[in-house]
Amino acid sequence: MMPANPRAAAIVAVAFAALLYLVELADVIIPAELDHGGIVARTLSGLDGIVWAPLLHAGWGHLLSNTVPVLVFGFLAMASGFAQWAMVTATIWIVGGLGVWLLGPSDAFTVGASGLAFGWLAFLLVRGIFNRSAGQLIVAAVLLLLWGGMLWGLLPGNPGISWQGHLFGALAGVLAAWLVARADRARGRKQAGGPPSPGNLGA
Repeated sequence: MMPANPRAAAIVAVAFAALLYLVELADVIIPAELDHGGIVARTLSGLDGIVWAPLLHAGWGHLLSNTVPVLVFGFLAMASGFAQWAMVTATIWIVGGLGVWLLGPSDAFTVGASGLAFGWLAFLLVRGIFNRSAGQLIVAAVLLLLWGGMLWGLLPGNPGISWQGHLFGALAGVLAAWLVARADRARGRKQAGGPPSPGNLGA
């Protein structure tokens, strides 16, 4: 339910958030219009924005609004270790970005870490269902109570907010939870079907 090494998980979450602030600071100081490196849907030149978009923000206000969700959900998503967190994050990053590239607006640069935040939140909400874990379901219920209002961001509304990024980030988070649960079950079956321990060998 919680990271086995909370200190290390907190360092990773804070380091990632700090990276976002350093990128935004560079965008202000240079200035290099880094936001133009975001996703531009259905254009070949905008395809590489999938790599850069979560690191870019449309100003300090945009970044500040994403900071707490990134810290909280990024930290909690490390409950099963850094390796799984990296896989989950990569799935959300790439699959969510591809969804935006396919169905997002073609007249704007889509940037921001909110897609990652929604992906981590969705992962945390549904992993207990796939894993049949009561403890994870309790965590999901608490998160839903505290952060359920974020889910309205999955629907079209404010034209300045990429609901596509939120939606596809969340769908990618569900996919990541399913993949993790499937891998865990396969690992469990493999261990159950392994050779018997020496203490159980026949005469």
